[in-house]
Amino acid sequence: MKHFLLAGALLGAASAVPAQDMVRYTTDQSFDDVVFGLESAIVDAGLRVDDISHVGDMLERTRADVGSDVVLFAHAKVFSFCSATLSRKVMEADPMNIVFCPYDIFVAELPGAPDQTHIGYRQFPEGPMQEVQALLDTIVKEAIAE
Repeated sequence: MKHFLLAGALLGAASAVPAQDMVRYTTDQSFDDVVFGLESAIVDAGLRVDDISHVGDMLERTRADVGSDVVLFAHAKVFSFCSATLSRKVMEADPMNIVFCPYDIFVAELPGAPDQTHIGYRQFPEGPMQEVQALLDTIVKEAIAE
């Protein structure tokens, strides 16, 4: 069952983002299916994935090194990409919108919950950045065929 949530911790973020500032969808599709859907949706939007951060692998690989026994994710990745056209538009409105580039979408599966995959992104402020948020929401919904 797919449903929309505005809650939870931002998974794999480079900076702290309050939970209420995140858009997250949860689906019963497998992690691999959601990743495939996301990559396809980004390409179908005429964009290119610039980077894939393997957040889950990194956290698991370093878990013992930092003295933790907590497994945070079964799988977790963050996909980074940008739109030259849209980025130029929002940065012409305010050059400090550079802080939001590139755009990131996470996909995560929590341990013990193989039938639930989470996909989402951080919310953007009102104004020109809402066009970017609409793009990310379209991509996420296409990724999970919602």
